[in-house]
Amino acid sequence: MVEAEAYERRAQVMKALAHPSRLMIADALADGERCVCELQEIVGSSMPTVSRHLSQMKSAGIIDGRRDGNQVYYRLLVPCITRVFTCADEVLRTEAERLAQAAEVGASG
Repeated sequence: MVEAEAYERRAQVMKALAHPSRLMIADALADGERCVCELQEIVGSSMPTVSRHLSQMKSAGIIDGRRDGNQVYYRLLVPCITRVFTCADEVLRTEAERLAQAAEVGASG
């Protein structure tokens, strides 16, 4: 059995992804390293907001950054993290099908 502490650590990783902007950042970084300015454009938020998102993701061990002159570039430390998107999409597809079936039953009953 997995210890409670392991679940807590997993929850911290999930919390670090639990925002649409952080999901966008992870998705963008799946294609390779990006500078903060690119991520800001992708997310469409202010620099301080993007920096906070990056900090949360870095603290959780999802990303790492490197400085090159005035720019900071980020990359995914574990690219498989984006597999969570496939799972989430499957949940959404299954739920949409379930709701559609329930609506059909309700309309015919």
